[in-house]
Amino acid sequence: MTRLWNDPADFADEMIDGFVAANERSVRRVPGGVIRSTVVPDGQVAVVIGGGSGHYPAFSGLVGQGLAHGAAMGNLFASPSTQQVHSVATAVDRGAGVFLSYGNYAGDVLNFDAAQARLRDEGIACETVVVTDDIFSAPPSERHRRRGIAGDLTVFRIAAAAAEAGYDLAGVTRIASLANERTRSFGVAFTGCTLPGARQPLFTVPAGRMAIGLGIHGEPGIEETDIPTADELADLLVEKLLAEIPESVDIAGARVVPILNGLGSLKYEEMFVVYRRISERLTDAGLVLVDPHVGEYCTSFDMAGTSLTLFWLDDELESLWETPVDTPAYRRGSVAAAARAEVAASSVVTAEAIERGDDDSVEVAALIRSALQVIVDVVDANVDELGRIDAIAGDGDHGIGMQRGSHAALAAGSAAADAGAGAQTVLAHAADAWADKAGGTSGLLWGVILNALAMQLGDAGRPTASAVAAGVTAAARGVHDYGKAEVGDKTLVDALVPFSTELAGAIDAGAAFTDAWTRAAAAATSAAAATSDLLPRLGRARTHGAHSLGTPDPGAVSLSLIVTAIGDLLTSTSTAPKASHHA
Repeated sequence: MTRLWNDPADFADEMIDGFVAANERSVRRVPGGVIRSTVVPDGQVAVVIGGGSGHYPAFSGLVGQGLAHGAAMGNLFASPSTQQVHSVATAVDRGAGVFLSYGNYAGDVLNFDAAQARLRDEGIACETVVVTDDIFSAPPSERHRRRGIAGDLTVFRIAAAAAEAGYDLAGVTRIASLANERTRSFGVAFTGCTLPGARQPLFTVPAGRMAIGLGIHGEPGIEETDIPTADELADLLVEKLLAEIPESVDIAGARVVPILNGLGSLKYEEMFVVYRRISERLTDAGLVLVDPHVGEYCTSFDMAGTSLTLFWLDDELESLWETPVDTPAYRRGSVAAAARAEVAASSVVTAEAIERGDDDSVEVAALIRSALQVIVDVVDANVDELGRIDAIAGDGDHGIGMQRGSHAALAAGSAAADAGAGAQTVLAHAADAWADKAGGTSGLLWGVILNALAMQLGDAGRPTASAVAAGVTAAARGVHDYGKAEVGDKTLVDALVPFSTELAGAIDAGAAFTDAWTRAAAAATSAAAATSDLLPRLGRARTHGAHSLGTPDPGAVSLSLIVTAIGDLLTSTSTAPKASHHA
């Protein structure tokens, strides 16, 4: 269990502060994460890694000479936001482009891809290799859908070594892709992990049993078996990985880096007992073991478990693997110390000038602030339940992510409203704050939803009911465009599309706005409940399939709770749009 925290919502930020304070020789903080504190030559490709917090030493602990130039750091088990990735990338760019790499999870893909697009729009060359080493998360025919676990280390290290060696961006991308293709991992667990402030672990394993094929975000295992002996576990790990050797590898005399990774609370002594047998089995198979690793390289908070990674070398990969590395949590060889980078004195950040809205729009902005407070209240009241249903087949962070995002949206929206902003500006500020603070899939998608709605409101006059409906329709379209989910995939879309359709239809038929909203909220609630009967086809829950049968999608549930609570607010106010034919 996790024992030490202040406010669980502040845990990740306070952890990063402490990490930087303890490792100023190697890293310094920038908005969104950490970067090297040492000089990086101009013209060197910048390698940016990242993901959710809770996996130390991934990702911040791998920033330093010979390895990553920066790490974008999200909340616990939640991907960094688009803004965070962009901030770290621009901070480390040295004119040769930015290379991004991270584990293959829906929220990370959405946010890193959005940051990549933004960097390219700004003239910064950017390429990505997503790590897909977890053999149990998808079959070989669907390797592109596999998760990234401890194999992150091999891809990150090879990419960074290539950058240090002077490879251009295309070269770094090529060799990192090869490293990913030649990396395979497989993991087991004996207990789940518990997030700060949580009363229960994200998943449990019965006494005397072992979960097979778990995920590093607390996703439960795909199979379960009795706990084996150390030798039996070693045999299982080796047999599973040797059953899927990369096509380009001839096993006879092949050179391989074995990495036995602890997931958080398994003792090193236990892992050494297991590795003793792993070494024997791999050697007996005719392999040459190069630079064996036994330790913690990608954890899952306090999970008791381990994973084995095999990194199959060729001459180029092995040469790059020998590159010296010096980071807070990972050192190899001898690195010539680089000079500390001079950090320009921070300029005073001036508040963005906000143009005042007219009286009507300011009045609507006040209603929006009330709606943001309602969202905070309903999320706070349901945060534990949202986390519980998310943990059935996901990573259990939906509640705390919604909480962080909604509180940030309320603070930003209130600040804009206090400055006299109109409805559009207030909601747009709230949207950006939600996406930035929450990170993850839900953070990005709620930013899309609120921004789409904001664009229809304007900062002058009162929006019509049809304008609000158009904003909701645009929100549904935007969520689809970003996440590619369809109705039936067991996602937020399953509640958002019925809500949008019913709202637009009722308003077109002449219903009063509040009545239309209430009917739409009821449709969303029914649709969210119906997701219990669906099998997930996207996101982290997809891997676990039947685990989520009987449990509704947390994103659909949170949306239905929010629109229902806003409906209650609308029935008690005179500020809501009255009809579609006047402004």
